[in-house]
Amino acid sequence: MRGCSQTQVWAPAIAPDVLDFGTLQAAVARHADKVMDRPVYAQIHHRAAALMHQLIRVPALEYANELFGAIVAAAYLSASGAMVTVDHKQAADLAERIARDGLDVREVADEIKGWTSRPQG
Repeated sequence: MRGCSQTQVWAPAIAPDVLDFGTLQAAVARHADKVMDRPVYAQIHHRAAALMHQLIRVPALEYANELFGAIVAAAYLSASGAMVTVDHKQAADLAERIARDGLDVREVADEIKGWTSRPQG
């Protein structure tokens, strides 16, 4: 197919509507927040956890908030220079536990830390 790469990513046929733009803005603000000029979330896995936690616990989308939160966290890690090695089952499991069990952001950060590996070299 023209314009498609060999690596395909699943995407729903119809993207969910955004129901709460405030949640999206809150996630951006939360992961970058500072108190007395010190970052609240000092390391990238802490910031990724804050994003994922916010997007799942305070849903912004019509549906697929868990998937969205996991993808945003992994993308943030990657954009920050980390080599993301988590598989979709591990990410989905964490997202489900955040939604179902109400994991706090520290617990999420501890697990997300295991989503990356250091580049060889």
